[in-house]
Amino acid sequence: MADLLVLTPSADGAADVLPALALLSHRTRVVAPEPSAMLDAMDADILVVDARADLVEARNNCNLIQVTGVAVPILLVLREGGMSIVNADWGAADVVLAEASPAEVEARVRLLMGRASAADPLERAAEYSSGDLTVDVGGYTARLKGVPLDLTYKEFELLKYLMQHPGRVYTRDQLLQEVWGFDYYGGTRTVDVHVRRLRAKLGAEHEHLIGTVRNVGYRFDPPQPARTAAQGAATV
Repeated sequence: MADLLVLTPSADGAADVLPALALLSHRTRVVAPEPSAMLDAMDADILVVDARADLVEARNNCNLIQVTGVAVPILLVLREGGMSIVNADWGAADVVLAEASPAEVEARVRLLMGRASAADPLERAAEYSSGDLTVDVGGYTARLKGVPLDLTYKEFELLKYLMQHPGRVYTRDQLLQEVWGFDYYGGTRTVDVHVRRLRAKLGAEHEHLIGTVRNVGYRFDPPQPARTAAQGAATV
């Protein structure tokens, strides 16, 4: 069973966008195609984008999803006429006609889920790095330029979770749920405290790796590769 987030201006529900969903067991949520909806998208397995009526808006929505760093596969729902318009620039992982049968929709969802799982090696990596920072999941250690960081269990879990989803913004409530768990009864201020401590341990040179998105939450900002002088001269 997959969690499907349906982005559509329609108020008639997911079954209006893709009628086959009414006959399948997947969990569906419907949201208006707005920037705030991208926070919900982070918890979805697949984004279903309604492109039946307005192809321009649908393409803009696909671009918005990519810009916000949401790494969730997009299933684009089209009418027959839209098939000649859509291309790779849209960023959709797959397309389906609105009139598709339940068997076809189920197959496409299953394939998208399988591809997404195979394409996310960080979720299964025993050790992975970003710039000078290395996290050893199995050993519960983090190293900065080869030097171990003295992190508490929750500081490590917070760093690991953000690092596993680079560029994705998480609210304090989402981080409490994912890192601290459902049984945690403290307030969201504990997230701010742990972020502050984590930044202090990363030091002034690397504290920017934990980015703040004002009025939203936090994200991991991977270091950008430095451009060489030759590269810089080539662009002049």
